[in-house]
Amino acid sequence: MKYHPIDRNLFIKNRAKFTAQMKPKSVAIFNSNDIYPVSADSTLPFAQHRDIFYLSGVDQEESILLLFPDAPYENQREMLFLKETSEHIAIWEGEKLTKDRAFEVSGIKTVHWLQDFEKVLFEMMTHSDTIYINTNEHYRATVETETREARFVKWWKDKYPAHAVAKSNPILQRIRSVKESEELNLIQTACDITEKGYRRLLSFVKPNVTEYEIEAEFIHEFIRNRSKGFAYTPIIASGNNANVLHYIENNQVCKAGDLILLDVAAEYANYSSDMTRMIPVSGKFTDRQKAVYNAVLRVKNEATKMLTPGTLWKEYQFEVGKIMTSELLGLGLLDKADVQNENPEWPAYKKYFMHGTSHHMGLDTHDYGILTEPMKANMVFTVEPGIYIPAEGFGIRLEDNVVVQENGEPFNLMRNIPIEADEIETIMNS
Repeated sequence: MKYHPIDRNLFIKNRAKFTAQMKPKSVAIFNSNDIYPVSADSTLPFAQHRDIFYLSGVDQEESILLLFPDAPYENQREMLFLKETSEHIAIWEGEKLTKDRAFEVSGIKTVHWLQDFEKVLFEMMTHSDTIYINTNEHYRATVETETREARFVKWWKDKYPAHAVAKSNPILQRIRSVKESEELNLIQTACDITEKGYRRLLSFVKPNVTEYEIEAEFIHEFIRNRSKGFAYTPIIASGNNANVLHYIENNQVCKAGDLILLDVAAEYANYSSDMTRMIPVSGKFTDRQKAVYNAVLRVKNEATKMLTPGTLWKEYQFEVGKIMTSELLGLGLLDKADVQNENPEWPAYKKYFMHGTSHHMGLDTHDYGILTEPMKANMVFTVEPGIYIPAEGFGIRLEDNVVVQENGEPFNLMRNIPIEADEIETIMNS
C-alpha cells in the first residue's frame, strides 16, 4: 500500500461499536471485494470493500472477517480468513498478509487460511441462531454485478436455511457516519493532498490547455503524495461542460475567457476527499462570472454554518434553498413572479441549482449515513451549492468538506485550499 500504516486501535474500536449492537448468539460475516476482469487476462485495480476495511484494516482480496461476540471460546469471537501466501505468489504478485502481519494490521489474533473457512463456519453455526449479512442498502446504490458478498449470501442461505437473518447495513450506516479522530486525520490527509494538486493547477492552466492535461497534473501530484489516485472519477469541465453535472469526458480545449469547473479530489488510505473549485482559463474572472461566483460562495458559507448537531438534512436543504433563491433574485436569474408561482415540489431555484447541497463523506465519497436522522458531531459532510447557466455558457459549483462539531462552528477540512476569487486570480497571475 502507498499509505502509511494505520493504528490498529481504530479497527479495534470500530469492531467494538459494531458487535455492541449485534443480537445475542449471532454471527456477522464480511467479505472482501473481487478483482474484476476486463477481458483476456486484464483486470481492474483492486479496491477493497469499505466495510471489511473499516472493521479490520485488511486491504487485500479474498479475505473474510467473522465476528461472533457470544462464541464459546474467546479465540472464536473475532476471526480473519486470508488467502494463504506462498513463495510463488510472492514472486508473481508480491507479498500477501501473513498471519502475524494480519494481527499487526487488525488487532485480530485468530487468523485462518481461507481454505478453512467452511469448516470453521460450520462450527460457529452450531452455536449461533442468527447471521448478519452485509447487503448494500446505500440510497444511491445501483449494483448490476454479482459481488463476492452476494455470492456468499446465496451459498449461506442454501447451506444454513434454519438460521435467522439480520442486516449489518443499518448498524454500519450509523457507526460509519460518525468518525473517529483517526479517521478525521486520514480524511484531512486526503484533503491536503487535494490541495497540493489544486495549487499545482493554478500555475499550470492557460488558454488552449486541454481538460485531460489538467487531469494528468492532478494524478501526478496525488500519486507522488502516497494517494492511489482519484477518490472518484474526476470532472474537468470547461465552459458549457460545467453545466453537465457528471461530465467526465475531460477531452476539450480550455478556451480564453472560459471558466473551468474542477470537481477533483484525492483518496488516502481508502478515505475520500471531495473538492470543487472554479478557475478562469485566462487568469481573471469577468464581472458577470465573479458576481455568480461570489453568490455561490455566499450560499456555501451560509450553508456551512447550519451543519450542527441536531440538524435534519431535509430542513437544511430547505433553508439553503431560501438563501439560493435570494441570490438568484439578486443576479436577475429569477424574478418575484417566478418565486410566487413556484411549485413547492420543485422550487424556482431548482432551475439553476438542481442537486442537493451536502452528502456524507468518508471511506466512500457518498458515504454511509441516514439522511432522515439528525446530524451528529464528527460526521463529515460536503457543502457544494452551484448555479448553472447554460444560456451564458458557464456553470459554477464550489465544494468543501466539513466536520460537524459538538460545540462551535463546523470545521472546514479544506480551509487552506484557495477559494476566494481574488486570491485565485492573484495566484494564477503571480
